[in-house]
Amino acid sequence: MVYTHLISAEQLLALHAGDAPCMVFDCSFDLPQPSAGRSAFLEAHIPGAVYAHLDEALSAPHGAPGAGGSIVTAHAVDGPMSGGRHPLPTRERFAVWLSSVGFANRMQAVVYDRNGSAFCGRLWWMLKWMGHDAVAVLDGGLAAWRTAGGGTTTGEEPAHFQSNFHLHPPLRELRSALQVQAQLGTPSQTLIDARAPERYRGEVEPLDPVAGHIPGALNRPFSQNFGPGGRFKDAVQLRSEFEALLGAHDPATVVHHCGSGVTANPNLLAMELAGYAPTALFAGSWSEWCSDPTRPVERG
Repeated sequence: MVYTHLISAEQLLALHAGDAPCMVFDCSFDLPQPSAGRSAFLEAHIPGAVYAHLDEALSAPHGAPGAGGSIVTAHAVDGPMSGGRHPLPTRERFAVWLSSVGFANRMQAVVYDRNGSAFCGRLWWMLKWMGHDAVAVLDGGLAAWRTAGGGTTTGEEPAHFQSNFHLHPPLRELRSALQVQAQLGTPSQTLIDARAPERYRGEVEPLDPVAGHIPGALNRPFSQNFGPGGRFKDAVQLRSEFEALLGAHDPATVVHHCGSGVTANPNLLAMELAGYAPTALFAGSWSEWCSDPTRPVERG
């Protein structure tokens, strides 16, 4: 069986007990303390898991030349595919990292964190963007794994043999800042901002130099997708909540964003769990948008 959205702890235990090729990724992270996620991984993680560091593995180096604000197209430049605090690496560069940790196209990927699924959605989306459909978020994260009787281990894992991950056409759509700006205020684009309400309204801004939000954006904090135990709400409830949020807006026009393109992904995944077709991601998000003083800002 292939898992493409969520996988339960019980299902992952069954995968572990079988012989189907599978790789588990621990994406735990702490924005104020970037080394804390790796430390937590070394203290306890699912046996065999690979640690995927948000800054080092799932982002391009800051200050590298790349796509900037231009229309995002496939290119060979080894620079970022988006701006912002966590710029996306090129698909080619990310394929090199996947190959270096031994991930192959035939494998099922399972991603988790211990942060309420705030960070593992980034890797879920990136693998879809790489053309790899067999990737699922561990519903409830490491806590659910432990509750189901899953064991943990400590320290570093043995290195995996190098693989040769092959790129396939993207299964999810990436939008650039210029693309978002070109469609601003038109019925062909509906922006959903995943940040906390006080950040969205511009009352506080702990991470970026400008407070506020992209004009016209709707607000759905990513934490609203989860129920007890940090598991995603059921499809019926998610559908009802997104219908209330969207109103007359066409779901097919949705473009998700947040502060730096990370916590927007639980919203994107939740829409798919609710039965909507895949929607787009503005990976540069607010941190890229507000870096250009000519772009409009809305507060309140």
